[in-house]
Amino acid sequence: MQKRKVSGRLWASMAAVLCVILLFFAHYGKKKEIILEFGMFTGSNWDVATANSFVIIDKAIARFEKEHPGVRIHYYSGVLKEDYSEWFSRKLLVDKEPDVFMVMGTDFNQFSSLGVMKNLDELIEQDASFDPDRYFSSAFCTGQYGGVQYALPYETVPTLMFVNKTLLTKEGISMPDQDWTWEDLFEICEKVTKDTNGDGVPDQFGIFNYDWMDAVCSNGGEIFDSDGTQGYFTDERLVESVKYIRQLNELNEGQKVVQEDFNNGNVAFMPLTFAEYRTYKTYPYKIKRYANFQWDCITMPAGTQGDNLSQVETLLMGISASTEEEALAWEFLKLLTYDEELQTEIFRYSQGASVLKAVTQSSEMESIVQEDMEVGDTVISGKLLGRVIEEGHIEPQFKRYEQALALADSEISNILENDKTVDSSLKILQRTINNYLRQ
Repeated sequence: MQKRKVSGRLWASMAAVLCVILLFFAHYGKKKEIILEFGMFTGSNWDVATANSFVIIDKAIARFEKEHPGVRIHYYSGVLKEDYSEWFSRKLLVDKEPDVFMVMGTDFNQFSSLGVMKNLDELIEQDASFDPDRYFSSAFCTGQYGGVQYALPYETVPTLMFVNKTLLTKEGISMPDQDWTWEDLFEICEKVTKDTNGDGVPDQFGIFNYDWMDAVCSNGGEIFDSDGTQGYFTDERLVESVKYIRQLNELNEGQKVVQEDFNNGNVAFMPLTFAEYRTYKTYPYKIKRYANFQWDCITMPAGTQGDNLSQVETLLMGISASTEEEALAWEFLKLLTYDEELQTEIFRYSQGASVLKAVTQSSEMESIVQEDMEVGDTVISGKLLGRVIEEGHIEPQFKRYEQALALADSEISNILENDKTVDSSLKILQRTINNYLRQ
C-alpha cells in the first residue's frame, strides 16, 4: 500500500517536471523566432503607375525565410509614398523603426546626419562575398554621406531626352545622334518653333521642361561642393548653362510651353525619366498619353564643356543604427540590392533599372523590356542605358541640400523670367547661398 502511494507521488512529480519542461521548450521555441521588420512604401518611387510594388519584396521575403529557418520578415502594407516619411518619423519617436528600410531621397541626408542609419563600411569590409564594383558607381555613391556608406542602392533611373519623331519627320529633320550637342538642340528648336495656325504667335515649340539643372549636368558643372559649404554659381560652366536656357526660352517669343502642348504632339523634345519611358511605351498607359505621334528616347545633349550626361536618381535601402539583428539585417539588405536574380525582377515588376551593371547591361534586360512594347518599338540598349547610369550626375549629399537647391532654383527662375542680367545676378546668388550654407 505504501509502495503504491510512493509510486503515485513519484508519477505526480514526474508529470509536474514534464509539464515544466514542456512549458520551457514551448516558451523557448517561441522566443527563438526572430522577427525582422522591413520598412517600405506602396507604389513607385518614380511617381508612375504600378500595380506590382509588392511582388519583388514578397519574393525576396519568401526566399530569405526559406534560407533562414526561424526568421520571419514583417512589413506594413498600404503606406503610401507621400505618407512614408511621416510614418517613419512616428516609428522613430517610439524607438520602433524597422531593421531594414527604404530611404526616401529627401530623408537620406537627414537620417545620415542624425545617426538613424547604421554605418555600413565595416560590414562591407568584413564581407568577402561583397564587391561594391558590381554596382553602378553613381548608384552606389548616392548612399554615401560625409564619406561614409549608410545605404545601398536598390533601383535607379536616369533622365533621358524624349523625342517626338513624328514632328521631326514632318519638319524634315533627322533623329539626333546619341552624341549630339547643345548646338544641335538649339538648331532643331529654332527650326521647329513656329506659328502653324496663322494667329501671329508660335504654337509649335522645340522643347518643354528642360531646365538649368539639366544643362549644368551636361556641361560638366556642379551646383554645390560635396560638403555643402559653398555653391558654384559664378563658375563658368554654370553661368553658361543658365544663359543657354535663356536662349532656348527666347525662341518661344514669350509663349509659355505647357505639358498639354507636348501631349498634343506640338513639342519636339522633353526630358523624362527611364521610368516614364517604360510606363508610357506600354499598354494601357501608351494610349493615355503620346498616342498620336511616334516617339523615342536618346541621351541628353552635351554642353560645350561637358558630355551627354544627365541626372541619375536612386532608391536607397539602409539598416537601422539600433537594430538588434545586424547580421540578419545585412544579409536581407544584400539579398534585395545585390542578388542578380532579384535585381532582374525590377525590369519585370517595376519601371526603374537594376543597380547592378551585369543585370542592366544584359540581353535579358532588353528582352524583358521588349515584351511590354509593341512590335517595331525601339528598346534602349543595355550598353547605352548602362553608360548613362554609370556616368550620370548625382546630387551631393549634405544636410541642407534640399533647402539650398530650392532657394537657388527660385532665384534662377526669377532671373530667367524677369530678364535679369545673368552674370551679376548669379554673383549675388553666390553670396546669398554661401551665407545660408555657412549659418
